[in-house]
Amino acid sequence: MTHTEPFEGTRGQRIFLTATTPPEFTLDNYKNVLLDPSNSEGMAKAFFNTLTVTIPATIIPILIAAFAAYALAWMEFPGRALLIATIVGLLVVPLQLALIPLLKFHNEIGIGKGYLGTWMAHTGFGLPLAIYLLRNYMVGLPRDIIENAKVDGASDFQIFVKIILPLSFPALASFAIFQFLWTWNDLLVALVFLIDSTGETTVMTKQIVELLGTRGGNWEILATSAFVSIAVPLMVFFTMQKYLVRGLLAGSVK
Repeated sequence: MTHTEPFEGTRGQRIFLTATTPPEFTLDNYKNVLLDPSNSEGMAKAFFNTLTVTIPATIIPILIAAFAAYALAWMEFPGRALLIATIVGLLVVPLQLALIPLLKFHNEIGIGKGYLGTWMAHTGFGLPLAIYLLRNYMVGLPRDIIENAKVDGASDFQIFVKIILPLSFPALASFAIFQFLWTWNDLLVALVFLIDSTGETTVMTKQIVELLGTRGGNWEILATSAFVSIAVPLMVFFTMQKYLVRGLLAGSVK
């Protein structure tokens, strides 16, 4: 509404609008968010960037923690109790305490401001819980199985691959759920380790924040992006939820 004179009063004139065409339920917004890499909001690229960060950041700590947990559970070596106590202590170290020193270290060795540095950061922050969870589970496995395998001539690596890993799948799945949720919904680590002014490595959490700040009026893209960001972790959780309780409670009752 325009007028040559200032509007008087605290309220303007009421305008009543009637839609002659009924609303249609379509998937156009989801196609725009997920399948159109050239859309102006950049959500399609941010979605695949988030997958690029999340999948390796979930797999790498699981692989490392599985080997470490087996060594701490079934292999005798000096300083094992001290290592276990150190891992338990690292569980209470705040994430924010290590961000800046770790970023400086990454920049010095040349892996800062990219996916590799982000993967290593998520791996380091997730390893204490992963090792603690898997070690508690592996300790509860029957000792007779491992001893019989050693009598049959199996090496530690063969025991780990052919016996321990299949039996430890509930614990592996439990940690995979947690790590996937943390990395998918992460904003702080992405802001620190994915510094990119061009937007080529922007993840969904950061892109949604930018939509809230600069394009809040484009509510249909914002709502669709938020739903996609929620739907993926929910799919992962409901797919693997049957292993969650089994993995968390392993080793808690003797």
